[in-house]
Amino acid sequence: MTGAPPEADPAAAYALIAESGAILIDVREDDEWAAGHAPDAVHVRLGDLDPAAYPPEQKLVVVCRSGARSSKAVAALTDAGRTAHNLSGGMKAWHEDGRPVVRDDGTPGAVI
Repeated sequence: MTGAPPEADPAAAYALIAESGAILIDVREDDEWAAGHAPDAVHVRLGDLDPAAYPPEQKLVVVCRSGARSSKAVAALTDAGRTAHNLSGGMKAWHEDGRPVVRDDGTPGAVI
């Protein structure tokens, strides 16, 4: 891949998920996920991410805490021919934009 991975701010990421069926992949560690995550996110730690697990036509949005780890994940995904966007600013930006953060039991979560 050349250049920076494709990015989406929280509003654009939400639109990709809501309007085009993109999957939100959270690549943070277990403790970060447990503290709080986007309601419809799928948890796949960065080290466990396998681009082959996603069909090439599936749109993906990838998030971590700040956007650094997810940027690496997006690079790997796009290098493998997947359509992926990095959620710029990560879960911190998602939360600051007023988007929901929940725990697995549905109670309000936090970004750590």
